[in-house]
Amino acid sequence: MKNLRKLRHKIMLISLSSLVLYSCYEDIDDNGAFASEINDFVWKGMNLAYLYKDNISDLSNNRFSSDNDYANYLNSYENPEYLFESLIYERGTIDKHSLIVNNYIELQQYFEGVSNSNGMEYGLRYIPGSNFNVYGYVRYVHPGSISDLENIQRGDIFFGINDNSLNLENYSSLLSLENYTVNFANYNDNNTTDIIDDSVVSNDINKDLYKVSLEKNPIFYTNIIDDSDGKSGYLMYNQFTSAFDDELNQVFANFKSNNIDNLILDLRYNSGGSVNSAILISSLITGQFTDQVFSTEQWNSEIQNYWLNNDPEYLINRFLSNANSLNLNRVFIITSRSSASASELVINCLKPYIDVIQIGTNTYGKYQASVTLYDSPDFSLNGVNSSHTYALQPLVLKTLNSQGTTDYYNGLNPDILAEESSSNLGIIGDVNEPLLSLALSQIYPDKYRESFNIELDLVSDSDAFNILDKEMYFFIENYTKFRKSYERKK
Repeated sequence: MKNLRKLRHKIMLISLSSLVLYSCYEDIDDNGAFASEINDFVWKGMNLAYLYKDNISDLSNNRFSSDNDYANYLNSYENPEYLFESLIYERGTIDKHSLIVNNYIELQQYFEGVSNSNGMEYGLRYIPGSNFNVYGYVRYVHPGSISDLENIQRGDIFFGINDNSLNLENYSSLLSLENYTVNFANYNDNNTTDIIDDSVVSNDINKDLYKVSLEKNPIFYTNIIDDSDGKSGYLMYNQFTSAFDDELNQVFANFKSNNIDNLILDLRYNSGGSVNSAILISSLITGQFTDQVFSTEQWNSEIQNYWLNNDPEYLINRFLSNANSLNLNRVFIITSRSSASASELVINCLKPYIDVIQIGTNTYGKYQASVTLYDSPDFSLNGVNSSHTYALQPLVLKTLNSQGTTDYYNGLNPDILAEESSSNLGIIGDVNEPLLSLALSQIYPDKYRESFNIELDLVSDSDAFNILDKEMYFFIENYTKFRKSYERKK
C-alpha cells in the first residue's frame, strides 16, 4: 500500500508540475482589484470537481458573460463561506458533508489521526419520555487523555455541561466549547425492561475537561478469543486513518500467525475516513480477490465522461495483494448509527464476494467521498497561495460496489438487529459485552447469549464535533484520476 501511494504521488508530481488547468474563465486570475482572491479559488474548485455540479446553475461553465460579470458575482459574497454554501446541493438531505475550512493545517492533522479533543468519546440520546432533553453516555476514553486522567470510564452518564442541562437547542454549542465542566448522573432503569419509565438523575459528580491536540489510535482494542471450537479474532477499529495502516497490518499479521477461524470487526463507533484504508482492511480480511473490482467511482458528468471515453480503469479501485490477508469467506461486522462512510464502504464492497454478517443497528448512510482542494494552480499543496490557509473538502464522487450498489440514504440494514444499552455497555473486548457476545453466539451457538436491547434512537455523537464528521476521503495523489478532464479550451 505504501509503494502504491508513493507511486501515485510521484506520478502526480511529475504530471501536475507542468500541467496548466483551464476553467472556463482561466483568464480571470489577474482580476486582482475586481474579484475576491479566495472567492475565485472557491468557485473554480467547485466548478471543476463538485459531484453535484450539474445541479447548481451558478457552477455552469457558461454561467458568466464576461470577466466583469464574474468579478461582480464573486464580490457579491461577503466571505468565502457564504459563497461556498450557495454552491451546495440540498444541504439538508443530499450533501450534508462538503466543507470549507479556513485553516487546512488542522485538516491535515486530522488525516494523521490528530485532533483537538479531551479524549471522551460519547453518544447522545433522548432522556426517556422526552423528545427534547438529551443525555450523554461515555462509549470509550482515549488512553493518556485528560478524560483518562480524570478517571472517566465507559458507561459513565452525563446530563449537563457547565450546570446547563443538555437539550436539542444547546448541546451543540455546549459540547463545542474548548473547556467545560461535565455534570454526571446515574441512569435508573427502575428494575424494568421498559425504557419509558427510566430516568437520568444527577449524582453531584462534576469534572473539568479541556481539549488539547491528541493523537487518536484507531486500533482501540484487538484480541484473539480462543475457544475449544476455534479461534476468533476481534478488532475494534474506530477510524480509517492511513497513518496507522502499518499497525493495522501488524494486527492482521498476528491474526494470521494464530490461524484464526473467524473475524469480528467492530465498527460501531467508526464514522469513516480514508478510502485507501478501507481497501486495505477489506483486502486483509479476504486475499483471494486480488485485482478484482473492490469499488467503482461516479464523478460529476464531465470527469466521468472523460474517463469513460479515455481510460475507464481510472474509475476502478481493486483489491490489493497483502501477505497478511486472512482469505476468509465470511466476516462479522458490528455496526451502529455512528458507523458511516468508509465503514459502509467496507460492508457494501465485501458483500458481493463473501458472507458479511452485520450485527447491530442500521448504519448512517454515507456513500459519497471527498478530496481536499488547495488554492494553487493544480489544487494540490504544490505552489499553494501563501496569503491564506483556506481549503475545500467537497464531495466529488459516489462509491459503488462491484454490483453497482450505492445511494443507501438510510444506511445499511443489519442481518441481526441489536443495539447497545447505555445503562449496560459492558467492557470492550470482554466476551460478555452484549454485542460481542451476540456476535460470538453466531459463531459458537449455545455458548454465548443472544439477548439484545433496542433503545431510543441516537441523537448525535462526539464525532459530530470533529473537523470532519462521518467523512470518506481520498488523498491528494488521487487527483491524477480526474486532472486531464480539467483541460478545457477557451
